[in-house]
Amino acid sequence: MSDTATALLDQARSWMDQDPDPRTRAELAALVDAAEAKDETALAELRSRFSGHLTFGTAGLRAEIGPGPARMNRVVVSHAAHGLGAFLLEKHAPTTPSVVVGFDARHNSDVFAKDTAHILRAMGLRVVLCERVTPTPVLAFAVRHLDVDAGVMVTASHNPPADNGYKVYLGGDDGGSQIVPPADSMIHRAIMASHDHSLASNLPRSDDYDTAGVELIEAYQSATLQLAQSFPVEGRATLSICYTPMHGVGGDVFHSLMSDAGFSSLHPVDEQFAPDPDFPTVSFPNPEEPGALDLAFSHASTVGADLIIAHDPDADRLAVALPSPEGSWQMLSGNELGAILASARAKDAVLKGETGVIGFSMVSSPIAQVIADHHGLTGQDTPTGFKWISRLPGLLFGYEEALGYLVNPETVRDKDGISAGLYLACLAAELHAQGNTLWDALEEVRREYGGFASDQISLRFDTMTIAQSVMGEVRAAPESVFSSLDIDSVDDLLTGGEGDVAVDLIVFRLAGGSRMIVRPSGTEPKLKVYLDTLRPEQSLAESDLEGLRISVRSAIDELLARVTDV
Repeated sequence: MSDTATALLDQARSWMDQDPDPRTRAELAALVDAAEAKDETALAELRSRFSGHLTFGTAGLRAEIGPGPARMNRVVVSHAAHGLGAFLLEKHAPTTPSVVVGFDARHNSDVFAKDTAHILRAMGLRVVLCERVTPTPVLAFAVRHLDVDAGVMVTASHNPPADNGYKVYLGGDDGGSQIVPPADSMIHRAIMASHDHSLASNLPRSDDYDTAGVELIEAYQSATLQLAQSFPVEGRATLSICYTPMHGVGGDVFHSLMSDAGFSSLHPVDEQFAPDPDFPTVSFPNPEEPGALDLAFSHASTVGADLIIAHDPDADRLAVALPSPEGSWQMLSGNELGAILASARAKDAVLKGETGVIGFSMVSSPIAQVIADHHGLTGQDTPTGFKWISRLPGLLFGYEEALGYLVNPETVRDKDGISAGLYLACLAAELHAQGNTLWDALEEVRREYGGFASDQISLRFDTMTIAQSVMGEVRAAPESVFSSLDIDSVDDLLTGGEGDVAVDLIVFRLAGGSRMIVRPSGTEPKLKVYLDTLRPEQSLAESDLEGLRISVRSAIDELLARVTDV
């Protein structure tokens, strides 16, 4: 056996010595035994798990559960908690910082949350641990409601069942939003220092922390219920809604909230209502994925529902589907739903004499800016991610095309599928009482502000290296790669202007008002291409989009053929 392999096995054994989880210890022991027997597959697996540490970025941590520094496990989480505690103690010295910790129903979420609470409390921080599974929006609410300095949410959102994750919110001047640079890199350095100086098994722990139970859920519901006061109550009792929380943790909270708001015809998809970390009825627990809403479509047809409301597993995203004239079910795109909500929120603000900002990510449809301008409000785009949108001063409403919506920024500073679901249901009930539907609302948006259409091309590769190579080709010669397009300008936002946040994203502005954006995924070997058109009439917007889609797809195919590794 080579010296490199021997060192790898020694590293794995040292990891086992500090791992408090018998399951991941046993998994690692089996890999070590197989590798010692010269099993090349086991050696390759060990290299993958010990190839480096998970990086604590602006999305926190997220990876498959398993042993090793490149996976999510109790060793990694223990050091993450210790590093976060060190960061907060330094940031808030000489006062005692406070943290609220929540968790969803994924595998090991409760264990990771308790490890976090135990370690932070032993470091001297004041800690509040949620007693039960908690939707991400409730944890984000708790940071502001409890006036703590930070929040930790153990969740992998809509990732596959094998994954888990760890995201951090900051209170105080950060207002309860997710971390942004440089806090992410500062926390990461503190986590690496913890790994270097302490074994996870030697980190002090204490169970002398406070807990938050049903009273936190009730406070969130009470604050969120105020959204319904802007709408008439007519239509709520007769609007038939099919609802699925996608095996996640939003079901009880949303169902109770809707009942309190007067929606008495709510039909849950029973097979998906109870939290289940294995997500047995969906191949990928993301309502954007093909097939994810098939059970909801079937159930909605059976009960004769007027619409479908779906949440992802941690309930921070909202999906809505409507019956088409042909009788099938059609999901609204993130931009279509965002435009409906932005218009409603803008009109409500004008009616109340409010001023403020309609915020949206750079890759969301430019119709959001048109809506803001139409009502004398400020439209503001941001880099992708609600960590940026939620920080906009004067925010009235924020959205991103990936089904993220924020309708109550004074209560929660993150995307919130539960509050957005209530707001959308109230709007649908008002239309229902008038004999209309959300299709009518979407048509009214297009009549009032103009036609818009959007599409997305997602390119998945075998490795991050290939994805980076393709992005590099686009960056090196953008106008040559897409020579068939009538390009007015190209903006590479990776370099940005002075004071701007550098964003790995290239914007193509095309003749006639269309737009294309190319960006890599920060966590997966993927490139995403976003296509948007704005035209006075919807038919023109859709026609432009179809032509743009064909041209872009052809150019991408030619590019991939030139990149020899693909």
